[in-house]
Amino acid sequence: MALTRRQREILDFIQDFIGQHGYSPSLEEIGTHFRLTSVATVHKHVQRLVEKKLLTKGRNRSRSVEPVGAGPARASEVPLLGVVAAGAPIEAMEVAETIPVPPDMLPRRGTCFALRVRGDSMVEEGIRDGDTVIVESRWDAMDGDTVVALVRGHEVTLKKLQRKGEHVLLHPANATLRSLELPAHEVAIQGVVRGLLRRY
Repeated sequence: MALTRRQREILDFIQDFIGQHGYSPSLEEIGTHFRLTSVATVHKHVQRLVEKKLLTKGRNRSRSVEPVGAGPARASEVPLLGVVAAGAPIEAMEVAETIPVPPDMLPRRGTCFALRVRGDSMVEEGIRDGDTVIVESRWDAMDGDTVVALVRGHEVTLKKLQRKGEHVLLHPANATLRSLELPAHEVAIQGVVRGLLRRY
């Protein structure tokens, strides 16, 4: 069935938004994107797409607009590999568990894992004791990245990275704590933090 230019633009926007965020846009977000000041106008366009069987829309629910056949956006499961210290390094440990993570937190390529945070050395970066960090598996990182580092082959810590000649500095984000300075061969990057999950 033929679409108007605006209907095609809105359908494409909804598909792209779901792909990026893992959930549907609200009518207000659609209106903002297209500079439409009236939510009623957005609703009219969406309703036409529903009538043409290109969108589905749930009743009495926000963010319920989805392309037909797309199915609901689902979180991806990533392995929870234990606890990471935001403080003094602690022993590495693995947990046979997975947790759901919104798709927009994950890289398009590569793999991720999750770690529960113990300690308060990264509070100035907004990472608190009890949070879960989502980490992209990587063996390299840039100075300034927040990394999960394996220290001396068996201790894991969460810090900001800085290289200094043949040494590595692992900086806390807490003014009351000191940085760790170690020979580079004693530090192995395990990944770079991409986001965090928090329960209230």
